[in-house]
Amino acid sequence: MKKLTNKQRQKQLQAIAAIPDGRIDASDIPELTEEQLRGAIRGQMYRPIKKPVTMRLDADVIAWLKHDGPGYQTKANALLRREMIRSHQEKKGPDRASGNRGSGKHESKKRAR
Repeated sequence: MKKLTNKQRQKQLQAIAAIPDGRIDASDIPELTEEQLRGAIRGQMYRPIKKPVTMRLDADVIAWLKHDGPGYQTKANALLRREMIRSHQEKKGPDRASGNRGSGKHESKKRAR
């Protein structure tokens, strides 16, 4: 099967989105049970858009990334994503969630700068 271009994909998605809900036959799709919904993982099928970038990295870092063979860019992306998520969760931590501003470790770092 030939891969769709972005323009073709957008056209198909717009056509599908234009179909009124009442015209969609969902009779062959079973309802999800409460158990299935509890076990659901949000964003599991999410595939972010990749963008080419040019970066200057230390030679030893590049050597380490390439050590296991093909896939070093995927490995670098996974490491950066893990750190991005960790950093985001740390910023959302209990101090900020509870409205207890000023008592967290981030606040002291900001004052020290």
